[in-house]
Amino acid sequence: MQPHTPLSAAEDDSLAHKLGQIGRILRLIGWAGIATQLGLGIAAGVLLLFAIAGRNFNSAISAQENNTAGTTPGLGIATFWAVCAIAVLLYTAFLAFRQLLFARRLRHANHDRHPKKSDVIQVLKLGIIAGFIGMAFSILGGGSALGVLLSKAISQPQGVAIYDPTRIIRPLDVFLAMANMITMTAHFLGTIASVATVNWLHRQ
Repeated sequence: MQPHTPLSAAEDDSLAHKLGQIGRILRLIGWAGIATQLGLGIAAGVLLLFAIAGRNFNSAISAQENNTAGTTPGLGIATFWAVCAIAVLLYTAFLAFRQLLFARRLRHANHDRHPKKSDVIQVLKLGIIAGFIGMAFSILGGGSALGVLLSKAISQPQGVAIYDPTRIIRPLDVFLAMANMITMTAHFLGTIASVATVNWLHRQ
């Protein structure tokens, strides 16, 4: 191993400025990612909990009355994909937190504590992959929920609220579709931010 060559004052200042700029970008993207992922994830989770709780409550009431009027067939798979998408969203929030740790290490005076560029890019690429997987889950869940809502809307003749309550489009059904759309939006924003940051780092 060759001995480390000390940097001149000008080179040291230039390196410190460059590392400071990278640290600020990572900190900004990290905080934005955490706020976006957790904020939208909590909103989607609340809607999903309302949908699941309402579905379970209606199922219990229907079981007591020995009918299926309170249930909406076909939404179970949409609920599953929504849960998967939210789980991936929490993972991307964790990756955003790791970016904050990288930004903090870049401000350290000891250059040995600085993270490697390859490590930072690897975390960003994991965020991109997770974002695409989360969007796929959200698309599957949202498509399933909207398909059920569309079939119920098409099959509603006049007076259906009286003769066949299972065909009514309930607010709880719409909550499930909205939860998937919110997670899809969060994954999309996180993926765009990660892609832009990777491209910027490659030019540094």
